[in-house]
Amino acid sequence: MSMRLASSQPNADNDTAQRDLDAHSTRNVSVKAIKIARPTVRKRGTAMATGDSVGAADLARRIGLRLRDERQARNMSLDDLSRASGVSRAALSQIETRKSSPSIAVMWKIAVGLGIPFSELLGGQGEHGTVLRRADAQVLRSPDGRFESRPIGPAGTTPWVEVYEIRLSARATQRSEAHAPGTREIIVVLSGSLRIEVAESWYELEAGDSLAFRADQAHSYINGGSSETRAHDVIIYPRT
Repeated sequence: MSMRLASSQPNADNDTAQRDLDAHSTRNVSVKAIKIARPTVRKRGTAMATGDSVGAADLARRIGLRLRDERQARNMSLDDLSRASGVSRAALSQIETRKSSPSIAVMWKIAVGLGIPFSELLGGQGEHGTVLRRADAQVLRSPDGRFESRPIGPAGTTPWVEVYEIRLSARATQRSEAHAPGTREIIVVLSGSLRIEVAESWYELEAGDSLAFRADQAHSYINGGSSETRAHDVIIYPRT
């Protein structure tokens, strides 16, 4: 992220310094799973957080709290969870203390290690009549920004079923590690085309096609076309 800095030099020097800063400003970057936009800047050099940065901070906070609560409820140490999830102890500690935001892949690993549905890491309480507004949904993005997953059901309201809208950029691939044993997915392609690779098998889908498969094994979503692919992804967890 870049921001403009105030200077005590005369106006001409300010203009020159500002042009130099603008010329070297970095483009928007993706921080872990959440894309942070360049902050709005006050004239005196004090940056105000944008909606994206506030949303990212809130998501990191909720994930950190949820991770700590779920881990402690299971009497698991950070070392125990590290062994169960494959995520390092240091990384788990950073997430719990809200010093870093986990990527989508890391969140999946943690959910598997805790034995909970993915959406439970996002927090939220289930209740009748809960509404999730599109503008309020916490969109998850891959570090390169080419894969996007948006929950289209309020978190926690259906603990064994999750529904997402996914977007995959043209000629992009998103790989997913195995989910918890017994987990299944149903993919419904809304627009574009999508290739799903599951273990040693692969399936070509066009708009209107759907595929049900076992998600407790490594799988990949591949868009080999020239336009973005949109799909709905239904994840069904085994009842324990």
